Amino acid sequence: FVSDISLLKEKYGPKRIGVVIGTSTSGISDGEKAIRFHLDQGKFPENYHYRKQEISSPSRYVSNWFNLKGPVFSVSSACTSGAKALASAARLLRLGVCDAIVAGGVDTLCNMTIEGFSSLSVTTDGVCNPFSVNRKGINIGEGAALFLLTREPSMVRLCGIGETSDAYHISSPHPEGEGAEKAMLLALEQAKTDSAKIDYLNFHGTGTKQNDKMEALAVHRVFGEEIACSSTKPLTGHTLAAAGAIEAVFCWLALQRNDNKLPPHRWDGQQDPDLPRLINIAASKSQSKPKFVMSNSFAFGGNNISLILGAE
Repeated sequence: FVSDISLLKEKYGPKRIGVVIGTSTSGISDGEKAIRFHLDQGKFPENYHYRKQEISSPSRYVSNWFNLKGPVFSVSSACTSGAKALASAARLLRLGVCDAIVAGGVDTLCNMTIEGFSSLSVTTDGVCNPFSVNRKGINIGEGAALFLLTREPSMVRLCGIGETSDAYHISSPHPEGEGAEKAMLLALEQAKTDSAKIDYLNFHGTGTKQNDKMEALAVHRVFGEEIACSSTKPLTGHTLAAAGAIEAVFCWLALQRNDNKLPPHRWDGQQDPDLPRLINIAASKSQSKPKFVMSNSFAFGGNNISLILGAE
């Protein structure tokens, strides 16, 4: 990754390489510690500066680290941020603003996030159990994933993006998954393919009652019951703004494999009978080497995005 950026800087110059990072909570824990220190000592720690918790901090840090001079900004749309950053990067390339983009998502844990989700009664003490009749909620995680996007030929390409907004409720998705369905259909349209060509779907799959119900409804309407699918959140937890980028990495890895193995779905195997039947949840392998895969990300406010990655 580092060597690739160095080569691109030589080819295009640092002004033609941008950075777009999705984040929602990065730096907040620094602020929490600083406020506690201030309450105890009457002043902020000497090493504290408010810019540490600015939304722009992660993208600015990456740009400075690589000494890049192109556009730099962050995307903050809750749990779609990482995927939205990839969509923003694709637009910058398509418009000719940049020749290469470092893009992805990052979030770190903080008390505000943990207490906020706990107040919604959507967390579980055990491992999350997406689409199970026994599911009880999400696990909060933290993490990061970055991609290097260019217009140059590659073994994997971002070939479809679908974005919608339900504007249904400040925290709940549309119960019928209307916006989620539209996002998937828009991604298929941009990729110039149809649902039958998608070899694997990575669910948003949080393990909450509401998300899994609406996503199962939307997926069943778009793909029917036979799509190979899984949620990787039992492996990573819900990494919030990083989730869309991390789950795109799972899809990228699936396209690179030669054994047709798919990202695993860790659960108790007891599919909720009240959800539309999806017979290939937790399918361990694709029937043939995957060519197109889709990743879903959904967020507060009915903020939806679907990405399609394709193998060349």
